[in-house]
Amino acid sequence: MQTAGTSDSRPREIAIVGTGGIAQIHAGDIARLADRAQIVAAVDPDPARLEPFASAWWVPRTYPDLAAMLEKERPDLVDLCTPPALHSAQAKICLERGLTVLCEKPPTLSLAELDDLAAAEAASAGRFAAVFQHRFGSGAQTLRHLVQHGRLGVPTVAVCNTLWYRPDGHFSVPWRGTWEIEGGGPTLGYGIHQMDLMLSILGPWHQVTAVADRKARPTDTEDVSAAIVTFDNGAVATVINSLLSPRETSYLRFDFADATVELEHLYGYADADWSVTAVPGREDSVAAALNEGPTGLPSGHAAQLSAVFDALDAGQAPPASLAEIRPTMELVTAIYASAFTGRPVTAGEIGPGSPFYDRLDGTGAPWLTSSTPRENVT
Repeated sequence: MQTAGTSDSRPREIAIVGTGGIAQIHAGDIARLADRAQIVAAVDPDPARLEPFASAWWVPRTYPDLAAMLEKERPDLVDLCTPPALHSAQAKICLERGLTVLCEKPPTLSLAELDDLAAAEAASAGRFAAVFQHRFGSGAQTLRHLVQHGRLGVPTVAVCNTLWYRPDGHFSVPWRGTWEIEGGGPTLGYGIHQMDLMLSILGPWHQVTAVADRKARPTDTEDVSAAIVTFDNGAVATVINSLLSPRETSYLRFDFADATVELEHLYGYADADWSVTAVPGREDSVAAALNEGPTGLPSGHAAQLSAVFDALDAGQAPPASLAEIRPTMELVTAIYASAFTGRPVTAGEIGPGSPFYDRLDGTGAPWLTSSTPRENVT
């Protein structure tokens, strides 16, 4: 394992914990970066998942649980691909051993867990990074550069929509749709990716007013939410997160004084998924600005993994750190708090003592206190 503060470009040893569907995607992207990393161990309590995974990806060693793996291995990176409720405890165990963690979204189920992880990281030689892969495509990198240098003018309006579709059968997996294990519905589980990208571009948010509801799916969590978000720079964004949308899309729009920038994709984007419309008379300056950024790098786990390996090679903390992604988790939390209390929530307002600090359902989802039980939602 790399010692902190050193430069080391050898292939990184990775242990994957959890071998379900998302782990397959991670493993495929690690395989595409074979000159930089290799999977040396896989962990799963279910042999029916673990053994086929290890065989498919040439993983030399397998373990039934995290503790057993950590007794034998000291990987450069522990890649957590487990159900959300396990993330915090598993990450802490790794950090206590000085290991660096890359954790699938959501990083935790609450701000309380996130802050607890930050304390564990502060006492560790290891580091924690969350999987927010949309930050790392060349389109997002270019737009961040342009915004930071004022090349498109001041931001004014934004749209951030995650309109996806999940049928009732999706929730036959027992932990899905529960506050205790999944932690939330599309606001936490899916829209968090688009919201994180939005915040990485527009910067700190100021206040949110939101609604959320369970309209159709057999869940305890919401299946739709909508919010109005104001930013410290004066921009205003509308945000919708849905599991009920037959034409699925992930759509972001940023209106600046000199141009509109749009991104439409589903689970990942390439340069071709971005479009720019300049204000008449500003076409040449906008086109020149766009040429300043990188090109050709699609978003995805491979893009983020490459950035993580770059940081490790340089002896630095990996990107999408706890400090960097806390505003995203705080916005998610505030959407639930505003929706369930019926009032605006300001950044920094939710802390110890707030019911929403410890659980995203906080004071309780209104539909669970009504006469409509989960199994009767249609």
